[in-house]
Amino acid sequence: MRLGVLDVGSNTVHLLVVDAHPGARPLPAHSHKAELRLAQLLDGGGAVGPEGVDKLIGVVHEALQAAEDKGVEDLLPFATSAVREATNADDVLARVKAETGVELQVLTGAEEARLTFLAARRWFGWSAGKLLVLDIGGGSLEIAYGIDEEPDAAVSLPLGAGRLTAGWLPNDPADPDDVRALRRHVRAQIARTVGEFSRFGAPDHVVATSKTFKQLARLAGAARSAEGLYVQRELKRESLEGWVPRLAAMTAEERAELPGVSDGRSSQLLAGALVAEGAMDLFAVETLEICPWALREGVILRRLDHMGPV
Repeated sequence: MRLGVLDVGSNTVHLLVVDAHPGARPLPAHSHKAELRLAQLLDGGGAVGPEGVDKLIGVVHEALQAAEDKGVEDLLPFATSAVREATNADDVLARVKAETGVELQVLTGAEEARLTFLAARRWFGWSAGKLLVLDIGGGSLEIAYGIDEEPDAAVSLPLGAGRLTAGWLPNDPADPDDVRALRRHVRAQIARTVGEFSRFGAPDHVVATSKTFKQLARLAGAARSAEGLYVQRELKRESLEGWVPRLAAMTAEERAELPGVSDGRSSQLLAGALVAEGAMDLFAVETLEICPWALREGVILRRLDHMGPV
């Protein structure tokens, strides 16, 4: 059957259409994205303002039309941290449902981490052993660890690249004092969770998902996305540590000229790099591998599991 997953994230609203059935890997058929930056449309009280809700409803309508055009039989709509943490989340969800018919399922941070972990486990398989999975989104950082398909530990921290950029790095280029303050904040937040994971022992394989990690790996020399999903892509901490001060000295416009960095994400890349560097350092990760699958694929895989065999 043709499934669609509608991901209302902090940066984008992304419709992923796949052809799938139980027991087979989902095959991507279509992708439709809108750069909404919902996390930046929150007002001083943490609510999504009327303009933001109107924009969200508009892009959901566009995604629904795209899903219909591509023959989607079952749509799986969900929202992550931007909606989850909005002070008027219930009102936003009610308006979206009333005006589009779409009932967004709001995932908790722990659910995000578990579903992303499931996607990584299915991608790498059982031979990967104990997995540590890192995911940097627009609003949060997810960390999960385990040897099965359900992680032994999963946490979500408010360390998304968009959130941190808006709250800590107001200048372009970034003020060095702001960068140091953000670096301290990121590492203090991550350090609180390290003990929860270290009691399970060292992972056999460390992987990362998300656009931020993919862009950082590309800067460090990983293959372009055009070379396909099955090319192994790695990010070494040594390379990342060399890039962080360079990114800090650049403007967003200058970062957008770097290989693999999009205009829409260039302003957030420094904050994302600080989170990635902090996580790799505090978890003593020298090298991680980029996983092509992430949260959206995890949602699809869970749906297929519940369908059972044909």
